[in-house]
Amino acid sequence: MENCKPVATPADTGSKLSASAGNPVVDPTAYRKLVGALQYLTFTRPDITYAVQQICLFMHAPREPHMNALKRIIRYLQGTVQLGLQLYSSRPSQLLAYTDADWGGCPDTRRSTSGYCVFLGDNLIFWSAKRQPTLSHSSAEAEY
Repeated sequence: MENCKPVATPADTGSKLSASAGNPVVDPTAYRKLVGALQYLTFTRPDITYAVQQICLFMHAPREPHMNALKRIIRYLQGTVQLGLQLYSSRPSQLLAYTDADWGGCPDTRRSTSGYCVFLGDNLIFWSAKRQPTLSHSSAEAEY
């Protein structure tokens, strides 16, 4: 995919991946290898963490829409090779944290995915994104 057309975002925000949509992938081993490489890349590219987490959910039985989502991440990376985790030499002035959640975002389980990142000065020092273990009854509850 060296000459692929880049995209502006690593995931399609308009659609959700499902375990039952589409045909099974012809070579699931290749899918798993690519997903593993992308998981490793998330250490220096937190911008793809959510998208990679979404395709990791289907490693046991990948389907064509999952492979298309994986290829979209690669297309995003092709257009953003200059991005990555940057550490700056500066005095830490403040500790900032940001968080968000998608209420009932999984079409199969209706569970929410939440994420957060923590900055010390200009440096990103911690981040996480994961599926919540319980169902939320409102967007406020999902974010809480």
